[in-house]
Formats: sequence, C-alpha cells, structure tokens
Amino acid sequence: MKDYSRVTNFDELIEREHGKIGTDTRNEYEERAQMFIVSEMLKEARHDANLTQEQLAVKAGTKKSYISKIENAKGNIQLSTLIRIFEKGLNRKVGLTFL
Repeated sequence: MKDYSRVTNFDELIEREHGKIGTDTRNEYEERAQMFIVSEMLKEARHDANLTQEQLAVKAGTKKSYISKIENAKGNIQLSTLIRIFEKGLNRKVGLTFL
C-alpha cells in the first residue's frame, strides 16, 4: 500500500497515483479522465433533451452504437462527430480550450 501521509492536496495525490505531468502513465490517466467527462456531459445533455440514444443518433446523423460508445467512455471519438452530436443533435454549442 502506498504511503499517503505526506500528500496534502489533490494534485499531489494524482501525481503519486499516475505520475508527473508529461509521463505516459499520466497522459493515459488524463485522456481517460477527459473521456469520462465528455461521456457524462453527453449523457446529461441527452437526458435533459428527453432523447433516447437512437433519437439522438438520428438527429445527429450517426449510429446509436456510436452514441453508446461515447456515453460509456469507450473507443476513440472523432471531434467533428462529437461537435455534430452536440450541435445538431442537442442544439448545444461546443467550445474548446487548449491549455
């Protein structure tokens, strides 16, 4: 078991568990975390719009299986398709921030 006695904040905990920023393990963690956030945002927006995955897929011009894959944080997401799902399917605007 890892020693957490000197961990004083969340950033230190993440570094202890997943490595320093820029390492392969940290990058993998960050990618999974971002995918989870996108999946939760999509689920919430779809529920707010009272749409099934099938209905959203039809509106966005994609497949139900693709919507399901995103909502379950599986596989790769094509940015253009994700934007189309939010903008055409859910009538939401998408903004990107690069840090």
